Amino acid sequence: MASVTIQSVSAKASKSKSASVELDSDMFGVQPNVPVMHQVVTAQLAHRRAGTQSTKTRAEVSGGGKKPFKQKGTGNARQGSTRAPHFSGGGVALGPKPRKYSQKTPKKMIKLALRSALSDRANEGKVVVVDGWGLDAPSTKSAVAALGTLGLTGSILLVHGREDINVVKSFRNVPNVQLIEVGELNAYDVLCNQTIVFTPENLPSATPIDKQDGERKTFAASAEANVEGPYGKGSHAPADDGSEPKGFDIKGNAQSMLYHTPGSRYYSQTIAEVWFSTEDAAEAAGFSKPGSQEADDENSKDES
Repeated sequence: MASVTIQSVSAKASKSKSASVELDSDMFGVQPNVPVMHQVVTAQLAHRRAGTQSTKTRAEVSGGGKKPFKQKGTGNARQGSTRAPHFSGGGVALGPKPRKYSQKTPKKMIKLALRSALSDRANEGKVVVVDGWGLDAPSTKSAVAALGTLGLTGSILLVHGREDINVVKSFRNVPNVQLIEVGELNAYDVLCNQTIVFTPENLPSATPIDKQDGERKTFAASAEANVEGPYGKGSHAPADDGSEPKGFDIKGNAQSMLYHTPGSRYYSQTIAEVWFSTEDAAEAAGFSKPGSQEADDENSKDES
């Protein structure tokens, strides 16, 4: 793991010996995947498009109900309406209509793009960790002074926690500083800024952190501790690497509200959005067994 020296905004503390913090190698030490970052950023920008452009077809333009002239005898081509696309004031042929530009991006690609962007900034030495901002009240002057003490220039992405109200109010008027909550961190905002500033509490990690005791716990450890999952007892949240939690082998799909047992027809093709230890736990959470799986179970019973 790469280590970063924890800096301080206090002049006295900066002169003393500073501590260091290790960056998670799964978040800051991966090989940047440029094609994945490009695809994720393109999808994110496409999602921002309003898509409200609209033109009227010949059916939507008012007027034109009367035939402009008789069918024969004039020497002109026959016409049925003056609102046809080739008439001035007529409708538009094949013009733009309101649409959504959103693209479906897999969750694993979004996470890989964020890790690649953070790793790229870490390789360039643009990841800064601050022990704290020391803001007891909102103060833009103190915020500017803190950045001057750290020697940060250029565009800065400041990652804050949900409860850091004074930090948000102090830095929101500082030019070239973008504020973002740690839970909203994404590849596009990381790539748009030159320096990323964290506090030790807001450093992203691939391993969940129990904030009560500050110790990192894996999903398997929380399962063995019988922690109630997102869908009640017997359920388990999915791991970032897609691995199966210990003691939880039933896959659940939150969108279809179906669960798949090991050995079933679509078990290997299903990406688990939630894991269950037993079928009773899955049914208690509102999930049901697919009809194809019930038919396979009945056929196996008949053959036996």
